[in-house]
Amino acid sequence: MIKVTKLNGTSYYVNPHQIEYIELNPDTTLIMLSGKRLVVKEDYDTIFSDIVEYRRLIGAFKNEE
Repeated sequence: MIKVTKLNGTSYYVNPHQIEYIELNPDTTLIMLSGKRLVVKEDYDTIFSDIVEYRRLIGAFKNEE
């Protein structure tokens, strides 16, 4: 799970495997596989590096190298 922050300051965790794509308009919006849209404070680079760190932590890259 990766930690994200709503625009009102509330933090919560998202399963990065459920993110279908990310929009920048100008707020960062995570579009989930379910169709739900989550607007977060973090920028794309932060989300991307958090996902990479999470995947390393769970060993997901072993099959991708």
